[in-house]
Amino acid sequence: MRATVYHGPRDMRVENVPDPKIEQPTDAVLRVSLACICGSDLWPYRGVQKMPDGARMGHELMGIVEEVGSEVKTMKKGDLVISPFVISDGTCEFCQKGLQTSCIHGSVWGGTENDGGQGEAVRTPWADGTLVVLPAEVKNDEAMLKKILPLTDVMGTGYHAALAAGVRPGGTAAIVGDGAVGLCGILAAKLMGAQEIIMVGHQEKRLKVAEQFGATKLVRKTGEEAVKEVQEMTKGGAEAVLECVGTQDSLNQSLGMARPGSYVGFVGVPTGKEINMLRMFMANVALRGGVAPVRAYLPKLLKHILNGTIDPSPVLDMSINLDDVPEGYVAMDNRKAIKVMVNPQA
Repeated sequence: MRATVYHGPRDMRVENVPDPKIEQPTDAVLRVSLACICGSDLWPYRGVQKMPDGARMGHELMGIVEEVGSEVKTMKKGDLVISPFVISDGTCEFCQKGLQTSCIHGSVWGGTENDGGQGEAVRTPWADGTLVVLPAEVKNDEAMLKKILPLTDVMGTGYHAALAAGVRPGGTAAIVGDGAVGLCGILAAKLMGAQEIIMVGHQEKRLKVAEQFGATKLVRKTGEEAVKEVQEMTKGGAEAVLECVGTQDSLNQSLGMARPGSYVGFVGVPTGKEINMLRMFMANVALRGGVAPVRAYLPKLLKHILNGTIDPSPVLDMSINLDDVPEGYVAMDNRKAIKVMVNPQA
């Protein structure tokens, strides 16, 4: 089969690799029908995060079950399933607590140990704990599948940020970062009843999506100027701040925007080393969040998509086939695309 393989910074290649097969009785083999390029994939692409040569890429996918191991109980050949970005057994202490990202048997898609979503097929370890079977009626509904696909990562991650930040009905939320996660954070804040939703960003195309999703105010400034503007418009700081970038500057900016006694929900993969502890101390602002347990949120958010309450599909503003994945990375790196959807079977 063909799959996306990492060969160093800015060197993604689509190559022939071994076909996946059942190795454990808890495995399933999927033919990937849709996948994505994630903003976090750009860290190794840009050379910020180290990754070994030959690593497989892609951790957001849905597909058709082709084969299941003898112990798999919740799915069968022909089912359409969706996967969160982390593999989990579904039975350990942390999975039972809804923290599948800390599963004691868990792992991640891609790398050197597992198949990556940006390929024609994958072996799924712990299929019952990882995969969610989608309703049969959506199998050929392309528009609905595009709405569902962000549940693999960015919609669940935006929801985790809003939950960690303590967004409440009638409250005020500020979102730092106009990428796919931040935009989905707007949908999550709106779903939780926030009355005022402030998006902090500077890409006009993305800010239009932010308004479409429910942002009530836009802040186009950066750094201390952005902090000052949010502080002024909220008369003392936002009651909940969603940090959706991961840089040192964005995290400290988020802390500066937070109202005394509030929370910053951080879900951006951290790349900075220093945070403003004095601001946290003096304002009694707390950090909550981390890597999002998307598997825990997937069933609930799926219901909201199926009934039309939320639609995150506008973040998928570029569609490509598998051969064009390297160009998809370039488009996201250059901010010409918010998030790229990949059809490996096209």
